[in-house]
Amino acid sequence: MSLNVLLITLDQFRADCLSVAGHPLVKTPNLDRLAKNGVRLTKHYSQCAPCSPGRASLYTGMYQMNHRVVANGTPLNREFDNVALLAKRAGYWPTLFGYTDQAIDPRDASGPDDWRLNSYEGVLPGFDCKLFIPENHELWIEHLRANGFDLPMDAQHALCTEPDRPEQFGLSTFLTDHLLNWMRKQDGPWFAHASYLRPHPPFAAAGKWSKAYDPADVELPIAPGNDLHPAHEMFMQLDSASAPADEAGKRHMRAQYYGMIGDVDEQLGRVWDALVEMNMWDNTMIIVTADHGEQLGDHGLKEKLGFFPQSYHILGIVRDPRNSAQFGTTVNEFTENIDIFPTIAEALGQPVPSQCDGLPLTPFLSGNQPPWWRDAATYEYDWRSWFIRQSQRQWPWDQRLEQQHLTTRVYDNRAYVQFGNGSWLSFDLAADPTWRTYLTDTSATLQMTQDMLVWRSRHTNRQLTSMLIENGGIGQWPNGVAWRD
Repeated sequence: MSLNVLLITLDQFRADCLSVAGHPLVKTPNLDRLAKNGVRLTKHYSQCAPCSPGRASLYTGMYQMNHRVVANGTPLNREFDNVALLAKRAGYWPTLFGYTDQAIDPRDASGPDDWRLNSYEGVLPGFDCKLFIPENHELWIEHLRANGFDLPMDAQHALCTEPDRPEQFGLSTFLTDHLLNWMRKQDGPWFAHASYLRPHPPFAAAGKWSKAYDPADVELPIAPGNDLHPAHEMFMQLDSASAPADEAGKRHMRAQYYGMIGDVDEQLGRVWDALVEMNMWDNTMIIVTADHGEQLGDHGLKEKLGFFPQSYHILGIVRDPRNSAQFGTTVNEFTENIDIFPTIAEALGQPVPSQCDGLPLTPFLSGNQPPWWRDAATYEYDWRSWFIRQSQRQWPWDQRLEQQHLTTRVYDNRAYVQFGNGSWLSFDLAADPTWRTYLTDTSATLQMTQDMLVWRSRHTNRQLTSMLIENGGIGQWPNGVAWRD
């Protein structure tokens, strides 16, 4: 079977907002349809936030501690392999619709006037970009103006006024139209990445979807607990991260977020229908995930940051048409976005690059239990970028930037957070799944601390460590040796 690959990211889509996952209000019939014709990952996690770091982990298969993209604007090291380069090695022409938010390695800049030194919205190396949708949304706004809508070339204005226009002119529809037009022209195996903005804020759903959910029906967020960590208090004081203080604001935010999910779900239904119509449904591997989640008011926060799972527990659905016996099943083990790259590698018959910290999901997709699997999910958050902009430091003696980060490990019944300044938190999820009750069992906390140390020791960079220069080179060779590739 010649295999097509469609990698879809829905920006800022948290895991619980699927009707197939039991959400009491949100309806996602087309994502549910994919889950019934694929495998749903119930405990799937992003590795970091915000967008650029989360996507760096997805595209490279690496934890943040290894790829070191810690902010929107941190350069992506040109030495790293990625999913687009992998697809090219497998004989595909990987094509992008949307964005990848990967800042250029400054060593590859053409000079001081290279526009890529002023934007984190570079395209991941290896992709042919057929539709580029950066933050200015210029092409979409031009499309709206050409269709008679009088609006300025202002992206924030265009997004915030989506409720005022029919959903047929929404941003998600715009991307889907271009994707479908391209798909209809393909006459051989293809690889596409559809990177949708929604349900990313601003909280303004397109057309009918802005009214699809009555704020009065929307549940209120989880309130902040007592005895907050200083980092949590700091996050809550940020205008960009502090949730609305009034109940009406909280309900409106959630209703619009759910509406944006309904909008993008409807567009995915168009994609599924087109694949069936073009006789591609049975030879297209579809992967749907997100770069990170959304706090949505929980714990007094919005956007994606900190250590709570709402920012990292995301949707994950994989449909491999070659394993139809597993359709409609769920994987209830902890899976992570770093597993997507190795999964695609095996699907395309390529070796998993040695840089990858993730593992192929292939056994799960075929109904088998891997010989080893993780018992927790791990994610990181780094906020040093706030301080890079504020002051100069004297390197190497000033170590303040190195303290502005955290790492979280979440298990079924407990969680542990380690901060770069040496402080820590331990949560009892068995007693309180809302992450507002601290764990009093010191032995369990010590075990999680040791687990995190072991996690770090096992995932340090291994690019050249598993080979020896003897007898012509033995062990695991790195990628990029031209005469071996």
